[in-house]
Amino acid sequence: MTPVGDRLDRMVRQVQAQGRVPAVAAALHRADRPLWTCQVGETGNDTTLGPETAFRIGSVTKTFTAVLTVQCRDDGLLDLDDPLDRHLDLPAHGELTVRRLLSHTAGLQREPYGDVWDTLRAPDSAQFLADLARAERVLPTGRRYHYSNLGMALLGRLVGRLRGGTWAEVLAERVLVPLGLTGTTITPGPTAATGFLVDAYSDEAHPEQPTDFGAMGPAAQLWSTATDMARWAAFLADPATLDPDGAVLAPTTLDEMRWPLTVTDETVWSGGFGLGLILVPQGDRVVHVGHDGAMPGFLAAVYGRRGGEGTAGAMGVAVLGSSGTAAQVFELPHRLLAAAAEHDPADIVPWRPGPPAPPEVRGLLGRWWGEGFEYVFSWHDGALRARGADDPAGKPPAVFAPLPDRPDVYRTVSGREVGELLRLTRDASGAVVRMHWATYRFTRHQETFDRYDFRA
Repeated sequence: MTPVGDRLDRMVRQVQAQGRVPAVAAALHRADRPLWTCQVGETGNDTTLGPETAFRIGSVTKTFTAVLTVQCRDDGLLDLDDPLDRHLDLPAHGELTVRRLLSHTAGLQREPYGDVWDTLRAPDSAQFLADLARAERVLPTGRRYHYSNLGMALLGRLVGRLRGGTWAEVLAERVLVPLGLTGTTITPGPTAATGFLVDAYSDEAHPEQPTDFGAMGPAAQLWSTATDMARWAAFLADPATLDPDGAVLAPTTLDEMRWPLTVTDETVWSGGFGLGLILVPQGDRVVHVGHDGAMPGFLAAVYGRRGGEGTAGAMGVAVLGSSGTAAQVFELPHRLLAAAAEHDPADIVPWRPGPPAPPEVRGLLGRWWGEGFEYVFSWHDGALRARGADDPAGKPPAVFAPLPDRPDVYRTVSGREVGELLRLTRDASGAVVRMHWATYRFTRHQETFDRYDFRA
């Protein structure tokens, strides 16, 4: 094992011992290194703990349902702002939109009607629909974040209806098989660990009985291995590396899913939700994207890393534990990702000279002024870019793409003012003398809003 592997291994062992978790499995996936795995403890049954041991991953299941939902959008089967009743015949709550349910801002109550966590009997499909009108809208739609298993179950039902199968069938066909997630299943299987409630005041571990989540399955049904979940986390962070052909989702769609739509705490902005994904900022423009999971006897945390110096491509970590109370499991992936990036950073790719900028943009490269601030326009990696002269090094630039039917007009495709137009104005000789970006005037010299300066 490498020194970094030893460091990560020790972090896992520490959590297992201090958190008193019967079994912990962890894995780190990254594009530039071999898969790292670590297992500590015992399964609690006749199987041997190893990389193929399955654990209940609980609400990490929601990330799969979210991907299936936006797949439907990409295939033209729905719009994210569609109300559910445009596609489903529901006795209640059909006016709620897909986007609100994905971001947990629909205001729907957390669980289905009844005391599911007392009885551990989840409703079947018929009972789910029969009781839907008894479920409350506990908040006005869009008022704030409010987590809802019920909402995600409705989206799973929607996916099945649009694809002409069950949620489980669609999941296997459209995500698990294309990404090679062979250890991810609806039921526990022969390699599953036993889940436990570890007594708070003694060393006794009480086994929990596996429960089928019925119609609520799209919110929390899945079982998986740490190796599968590390790969899944890497996909959520960097789909272009793991799914270069976009068989599951286009990278731009994952970009959309990762955009924060709400925060989970109004005063401590330490986490947020995109479209079905939890976003955990780490500072210095680094974010971890994924989800936590909890079911009786099990905790799971699955996160990929984006941004920051040292972060490798397709970098994801999963930590799965067979205790329902060891909260240390939730923090460990973030620590493992940070340690891997710091102590085994991605290799630095050498810079190499490239082709020159095309003639039509050469004259606009360099420094420009807009709104009283200085910007630098440049040509790198085959695209026109712009960034503030005083921007920190890690801040992504704006990137522009030409409009083929409009000469001297570009669309901002990422970064600052994404979506807005950049228009060039040339003088009689063809030199670019000013530009308008998002309608704001840009000139070669700093000037007030009320005048033009045509100096070259």
